[in-house]
Amino acid sequence: MKAFNISRYKKERELQLVDLPEPIVKDDEVLVEIHAASVNQLDSKIKSGEFKLILPYKMPLVLGHDVAGVIIKVGSKVKKFKVGDEIYSRPADFHIGTFADYISINEEYIALKPKNLSMEEAASIPLVGLTAWQALVEKSDVKKGQKVFIQAGSGGVGVFAIQLAKYLGATVATTASEKSFDLLKNLGADIVIDYKTQNFEDVLIDYDVVLNSQDDKTLIKSFEVVKPGGKIISISGPPTPVFADEFNLPWYVKLATKFLSGKIRKIAKKQNINYAFLFMTANAKQLTEITKLIESDKIKPVIDKVFPFEKINEAMKYVESGHAKGKVVIKIK
Repeated sequence: MKAFNISRYKKERELQLVDLPEPIVKDDEVLVEIHAASVNQLDSKIKSGEFKLILPYKMPLVLGHDVAGVIIKVGSKVKKFKVGDEIYSRPADFHIGTFADYISINEEYIALKPKNLSMEEAASIPLVGLTAWQALVEKSDVKKGQKVFIQAGSGGVGVFAIQLAKYLGATVATTASEKSFDLLKNLGADIVIDYKTQNFEDVLIDYDVVLNSQDDKTLIKSFEVVKPGGKIISISGPPTPVFADEFNLPWYVKLATKFLSGKIRKIAKKQNINYAFLFMTANAKQLTEITKLIESDKIKPVIDKVFPFEKINEAMKYVESGHAKGKVVIKIK
């Protein structure tokens, strides 16, 4: 099969097109013929080595964390799926590799594809959908009437999180450039702040939840808009010792997280704000809940561009540029 991989960590290095054997299917796995994948910032961060302490991958490595496709083979112990099923998935860490013709995935990380989505649309959902779900539903338990601030609303996570927060009954604020205002208001944003001309900390007050996806400077400013007892969930760091314990990371990584998050945890404690770092994990049950929202038209995919498989490096560069509105998808079949 054809696949795009990396042989070492390097930010500027392009993915290499290689020929690999078809994946071996274990008893609890299915073999998926990949129709579409999507590119995430996580792919870029892994390529550059940014997450090598948290995710120490062996090289060479096929990247890709989202997939939509058709099951063409099932392992002997697979009970939930059959050959011919159209599925989508965010494969588990250390079992990624959707920038390829095929991938074998444990059935525990697979959900049936939403019936009302194309393969390309479905491939845009799993990673960002699960990230938003775990931030707003699992960690924040957002309730009707609460106020939620989602940074970078036109990004992949942002466009999904705005819709989910609105579905949960929250008042939703976000930041974007003016050219994205109409899109974000149509998705459900109540307050859209132009980050080029306004400071969000001058506009927002007494928010219950902030979903932080930006740098440390923006994170620190976020504490100014959260009320005491509120929550800040960050998907861009810094990671905390609690996260290191949850992921059972080595002692030296735990020590590193203690130093990296020391300043933020001190601010959070002083202001009585709950700070947590979220590193999204694969979860088919949550993905199935997301499917229900999509099939009932509560949440819609937002795709900026679809690239052919052979143009995957162009797609990576476009995502890295930060200019994409919504998701960037790779059409493989």
